[in-house]
Amino acid sequence: MGFDMSNLIMKRRSIRNFKDVKLTEEEIQELVKAGLFAPTSRSNKGVELIVVDEKDLILKLKDCRNTSTKGLETAPCAIVVIGDREKSDVWVEDGAIAASYIQLRAEDLGLGSVWIQMRNRVSDNDSSENEVRRLLSIPEKYGVLCIIALGHKNENKEAYTENDLDRFRVHYNKF
Repeated sequence: MGFDMSNLIMKRRSIRNFKDVKLTEEEIQELVKAGLFAPTSRSNKGVELIVVDEKDLILKLKDCRNTSTKGLETAPCAIVVIGDREKSDVWVEDGAIAASYIQLRAEDLGLGSVWIQMRNRVSDNDSSENEVRRLLSIPEKYGVLCIIALGHKNENKEAYTENDLDRFRVHYNKF
């Protein structure tokens, strides 16, 4: 039996509580490869990744948004997904694909992940994008899409089943 992508998709759940275990360099490189191999519009390769594995810096990233950052409290690693706005007018879409690939690869490796949106979100002081940009010295031409918090799962969530599908959201040929 070959690789079961459908099973992987159903198993992947947002994990916000991680064990106090650092990711190995091999695990990090596998996640980075997944993001970099993700397709981009016109193959422009406008998506870039910032791997953050310093705990103090991860906690500072948490403060770049005023809500919904619990996953960064215990994550031993985070990957910030950014896009070069000069290379691509669809950097958001390209970044979303890269982030999704990273999350699926994390699940495939037995790791947990959660997407923490930064684009169009705010901190107590400024936009979340600007906060992350300042903290990580990201040039202005880059948009900051999200942070993927990553680590070894410290919570268990049941996989989705066919019964979880909302088939009323699917339309054929017309709305």
